[in-house]
Amino acid sequence: MPSADVSDKGSRDAWLDAAFNLLLESGVDSVKILPLAKRLNLSRTSFYWFFKDREALLSALIERWREKNTQGLVRQSEAYAENIVEAILNVFDCWLDPELFDSQLEFAMRSWALQSNEVSREIDNADEARIDALTQMFIHHGFDPLAANVRGRTIYLTQIGYISMNSQESLTIRMQRIPAYVEIFTGQAPQQRDLQRFHARHAYTPD
Repeated sequence: MPSADVSDKGSRDAWLDAAFNLLLESGVDSVKILPLAKRLNLSRTSFYWFFKDREALLSALIERWREKNTQGLVRQSEAYAENIVEAILNVFDCWLDPELFDSQLEFAMRSWALQSNEVSREIDNADEARIDALTQMFIHHGFDPLAANVRGRTIYLTQIGYISMNSQESLTIRMQRIPAYVEIFTGQAPQQRDLQRFHARHAYTPD
């Protein structure tokens, strides 16, 4: 494959970034080669240095989403934690840090899935992998498999509900609700030190 760093043709990542922006702004139907070229101020033919066709670009978008959101959540569920409260707060990092899990992208992908059986299958696979990761997190911290699965599913489906409803909460409101969510999902109330570490990670200072 030609180098992806050809100055007058952009780069593979630049084309992907532009495609993601169009997907977020206007849906998958807007992700076409000519609008992308115009957005990047590049020739249409430059696209073919990096992708065989539009379908290859769409496949690359799916792969990037899979790595960003599914693997991001899985990595957080497997992060070191002394107890289940710390573990669940590691997962909650995903809902507050788009570098770990991009909720806008998730919404766009789920909208795309309504038009594509292939993407719908990708969503199903992602849901299964994410719920399994959360289940294994609870099992690791001593919960029996059934309870672990129910708790993992509840956490995940709650967050997907937030995303699907495009729910908007201020950081202050969300942080105020975090302790109750932790207690409901784990059966254990977070300690003040747990919350302080969590707040610090997200540059939040309680009033």
